[in-house]
Amino acid sequence: MTSQVSSPAEQADEAVVGEQRKAAGTKDVRRLDRVIIRFAGDSGDGMQLTGDRFTSETASFGNDLSTLPNFPAEIRAPAGTLPGVSSFQLHFADHDILTPGDAPNVLVAMNPAALRANIGDLPRGAEIIVNTDEFTKRAMQKVGYSESPLEDGSLDGYSLHPVPLTTLTVEALKEFDLSRKEAERSKNMFALGLLSWMYHRPTEGTERFLASKFAKKPEIMKANLAAFRAGWNFGETTEDFAVSYEVAPAATAFPVGTYRNISGNLALSYGLITASRQADLPLYLGSYPITPASDILHELSKHKNFGVRTFQAEDEIAGIGAALGAAFGGSLAVTTTSGPGVALKSETIGLAVSLELPLLVIDIQRGGPSTGLPTKTEQADLLQAMFGRNGEAPVPIVAPRTPADCFDAALEAARIALTYRTPVMLLSDGYLANGSEPWRIPELDELPDLTVQFAQGPNHTLDDGTEVFWPYKRDPQTLARPWAVPGTPGLEHRIGGIEKQDGTGNISYDPANHDFMVRTRQAKIDGIDVPDIEVDDPHEARTLVLGWGSTYGPITAAVRRLRAAGESIAQAHLRHLNPFPKNLGTVLQRYDKVVIPEMNLGQLATLIRAKYLVDAHSYNQVNGMPFKAEQLATALKEAIDG
Repeated sequence: MTSQVSSPAEQADEAVVGEQRKAAGTKDVRRLDRVIIRFAGDSGDGMQLTGDRFTSETASFGNDLSTLPNFPAEIRAPAGTLPGVSSFQLHFADHDILTPGDAPNVLVAMNPAALRANIGDLPRGAEIIVNTDEFTKRAMQKVGYSESPLEDGSLDGYSLHPVPLTTLTVEALKEFDLSRKEAERSKNMFALGLLSWMYHRPTEGTERFLASKFAKKPEIMKANLAAFRAGWNFGETTEDFAVSYEVAPAATAFPVGTYRNISGNLALSYGLITASRQADLPLYLGSYPITPASDILHELSKHKNFGVRTFQAEDEIAGIGAALGAAFGGSLAVTTTSGPGVALKSETIGLAVSLELPLLVIDIQRGGPSTGLPTKTEQADLLQAMFGRNGEAPVPIVAPRTPADCFDAALEAARIALTYRTPVMLLSDGYLANGSEPWRIPELDELPDLTVQFAQGPNHTLDDGTEVFWPYKRDPQTLARPWAVPGTPGLEHRIGGIEKQDGTGNISYDPANHDFMVRTRQAKIDGIDVPDIEVDDPHEARTLVLGWGSTYGPITAAVRRLRAAGESIAQAHLRHLNPFPKNLGTVLQRYDKVVIPEMNLGQLATLIRAKYLVDAHSYNQVNGMPFKAEQLATALKEAIDG
């Protein structure tokens, strides 16, 4: 584990305190500046819940944190197998951090499969807490252990804590009217209690959570509370855990404000609701469930009190069709999906381009192609977002960079859609969607004004003096057409997918008109007002690392490591991928080398090379997992030296 550096005097004081604790029979407490913990077990072992509760208590304590849930695609993979392992990694610290961490300091392994699947990620000296009850001969053979790894010396390089979690949990719950199988289900709460003691986490929030979650099942509630407290008490009394650890709150890492822990999908949901209130429009979500986007549908369905309407359609095409209809009717319309769903929605996105109506298309990217890796992360839908429609159908693209940033990205996507009357693609991914971090709740006066003026009457005068409504008469600044709510007297107009005549919106097959409309729709997107890209370059570096989306955390962590080692490197990160910031070309020309790390095979690099004729170098990874900071730091160092 990484600990804070103490002065010789402080070390002497700590040694004296340690001797005093030993003489008094109390345990040693060591101070750390950060810890990375991974909980791992079967899908049915409750590892996601355990990690989530530990994270919530860590957030309430005031640490900075970043999480990485990792679970199989199967609803319930075969128990005890490697494909069925589910894990949750949490990195928390007393200072500003950016990633879930490269390698865990602590692994909690609930069975042999969890140990086997995760041991390769652990550095030597890491702590391993294993549930010895699950290390039966059959369970070990199932994952390829011919002998017990707890006894064959293969774990000698680690700090091993064998704990019979199942037995201890069942013993702690023997007073309850539960079968052994029912009692065993609480072993994750026993483990949570033990880790909460080990790292001095608060417990009140977890106890309130359990009381609320199992309010209708009081016996189960009491059993989980008892298991949680038994785990805490076990840590306090057992001789195997002679040390506990303290990680102080990150007092200087955050600006002043009110914070909460938030995941990317939850932040997106709150951003959409906020956008609808700031625009004074009802929010309509037309969606079809798909991993990893479904949580947005689940969350928005809870907020009817804010004028939110959610429609779970029978398929992806119906979902976006309903959303586009809602946009025509005057709602802030949204459809959520992942890569396979975007493919199915592509024709209707093209229709939205033709109709020039505001529509948010939220793509929570995952591994592909086809069904691919439904629960793993990837950034491979960028070119699909740019070009994945028939004809010339340009669409703005916005990408958040962290889980909390998903809130602001939703507001920005809504601003563009409402101002320019266009569908907008928002590209998040599984890493952001499921990961979490602290989020500062914004003040009301910090939120943008997104109010929209609907068309109210005629907007064009014919040669004979007649006043009429032209649905495609454009704002001279934004090139946006008027938004006319159906049913408004005098604003009747035709809609459809066939090409429209400029201004009138009537059907037109005129070649010159089609050329004009295609170029006008492109000019509208090209003219969207987006902020200039900011460059972090304190030492006038010769190498620039350029990223987009969820690579922000690993790239920034890698850049910090290089600068701490005396290297000079610049960093810039794109939120707007179509159109690009107007100063991007100038920025790129300032550097001898441009390196673009992506979780794909070089999609942004392809766009940058094509548009700016810059010899951008790709660094790519498509293994379903986010970059590690050390891995990126090594690659960037090679680029600097090359």
